[in-house]
This record gives sequence, C-alpha cells and structure tokens, in this order.
Amino acid sequence: MFGRKQQSSSVVDTLVGSKSRVNGDLNFSGGCHIDGTVKGNVNADPETNSALSISEGGSVEGGVSVPYVVLNGIVRGDVVVSQRVELGPTARVIGNVYYNLIEMSIGAEINGKLVHQPEGQVPLLERSGNEVEPHVKAVTTG
Repeated sequence: MFGRKQQSSSVVDTLVGSKSRVNGDLNFSGGCHIDGTVKGNVNADPETNSALSISEGGSVEGGVSVPYVVLNGIVRGDVVVSQRVELGPTARVIGNVYYNLIEMSIGAEINGKLVHQPEGQVPLLERSGNEVEPHVKAVTTG
C-alpha cells in the first residue's frame, strides 16, 4: 500500500537523445528515455511493464499513454498512465493526467485535470479536436 513501489523496466531500450527530434508517433515496449523532442504521441504496449522517462530537457508535443512514467520535462497533451506517475520538480503537463497512483514533487505543474483511474480500469477517451476528454455518461438520482 503506502511506500510500496512497483518495479518497472529500468533498462532503456529506446533513447531519444538531447539533439534528436522525432516527428510522428513513437511506439515502444520496455524502457524509453527522452532527452530530446517528440512531436507526436508516445505509446507503450499496454500488455507489458513498460516505463517512460522524460528528462528535464525532454519534451513531448502530443499524448502519452504508458503503464509507468517518470516526468521531469514537458508534455503538451494528455497523459494516460495505467500504473504510476512520478512528477519531478521540473515536470510540466499542459493537459489532463489520468492516473492510478501519482507522486508529485514540489514545483511540478499540471495545467489540466487530474483524473483518478482505479487499477484495471481503462479510461474511455473521446477526441474532440486536439483535446482528449473522458467519455462520461450523465447520472441521475431519483
């Protein structure tokens, strides 16, 4: 429960270097580390224990959908994480964060909504323009 950190992939299988720029979606399995810029969505295989780390100099201009993320850079888009989000003191998210577990350091910024998604529940998302919104049905009580 508290203080228990689930182990994720610590091996870097995919590296976007500080002088690299990826235009288009980045799909990976295992560990991915971003020091450069990705203009597109970053997606990990949901059936694996994949992990994404974005350094202080790294940025993603698009959505992120991974089981586990350690963020110290900037994401301009929604972040959907099925297991755990760790936001370092230099982390910036301009978009919504869908999470199961979250850890935020002092100084981290989220300019969007925090939406808790219990373990095993996959968020239903609908795209409307450039924004991703949760698919929610109206609830009435009698």
